[in-house]
Amino acid sequence: MAPPNVEIYLSSTQCQHPAPYQAFGLTYENFHSLHTAANEAKSRAYCPYSKFRVGAALLISKNSDVEVIAGCNVENAAYPVGTCAERVAFGNAVANGILKPGQQDGGIVKAVAVITDVEVDMEKGTMPASPCGMCRQFIREFCDLNVPIIMFDKNGNYAIMRLEELLPLSFGPENLGVPGPSR
Repeated sequence: MAPPNVEIYLSSTQCQHPAPYQAFGLTYENFHSLHTAANEAKSRAYCPYSKFRVGAALLISKNSDVEVIAGCNVENAAYPVGTCAERVAFGNAVANGILKPGQQDGGIVKAVAVITDVEVDMEKGTMPASPCGMCRQFIREFCDLNVPIIMFDKNGNYAIMRLEELLPLSFGPENLGVPGPSR
C-alpha cells in the first residue's frame, strides 16, 4: 500500500490540474523528455531472469545546456552482478564526462526518472516502483537532497518525491570530508 503522504498523479488527468512537476522547477519539456528517455531505455533492458524491465533517465544541467542521459537494468546469471537502471544512467553520465562530481565543469542533476512495468491500481494501493535502497544511496552520491525522483508506472501515472524523502538521514560524500554534489 502507498504511504499516506505520497500522491499518485494519473496520466489521464494531467491536463486537469497544475502540473506537480512544476513545483520542482521542471518544465513540461523536461518532464516529457525524462519520461520518453526512461521509457525507451526500459525497452532495451536486459532482464532474462527477473523479466522486470526498468529504465531510468537523468536531467542534467551543464552551463546553459540541459541533457538527458538514460540507462536500463542489465542482469547477469550470477544475480548480484546485475546492475540497476539508475546506476547505469549515472555511470553513462560519468563515463561521458557530463557528470563530474565536485568539479566546476561538471553537470548538475536536476531530476531523476524511473519507469517499470508496474501498474498503478488505486483500489489496491499499488504505486509506481521506486529506486531500490542501493540505488537510492548511489543517487545520493551525485545529487542534492532536494532533487526530485519521478517514479512512473507503465501507463505514465507517476509519483514524485525528493531524494531526501526517499532516503532520510542519509550518508553522503560530505560525511567523509569530500565535497558533495553541486548545489
